[in-house]
Amino acid sequence: MRRGAPFYFVNALTLSEREVSVEQRSSARKIMRAKAVVAMDGMPPQPARTLDIGASGMSLTFEHKLAVGQLGSVSFELFLDGKAQIITCRSKVSYCIFSGDHFKIGYQFVNLDPTALNAISKFLR
Repeated sequence: MRRGAPFYFVNALTLSEREVSVEQRSSARKIMRAKAVVAMDGMPPQPARTLDIGASGMSLTFEHKLAVGQLGSVSFELFLDGKAQIITCRSKVSYCIFSGDHFKIGYQFVNLDPTALNAISKFLR
């Protein structure tokens, strides 16, 4: 190849693979750093750390790989009006990415109860 000649990368992804990489979040997120407990179906509760939260889901760091679509519960502390509230949300794994020494897990809330929804909405304001 000549020096200075244009070089083009060919996108070898299929349409379905490209669709997977499209942003899946349906609402704005707010940074939230707190301890969390992940209790996936069939697994004992294990510690995690939250990264951010939105009205429809959240992301966190976790020591173990999880399968996309796996269901479980995520509990975390949310500070509202100067008080800590423990929120527990039934959630489904939407992505799992290895990131250095841990996994970054994206969760989509499933059938969020009104109390949790109100607390999260208030936090996001």
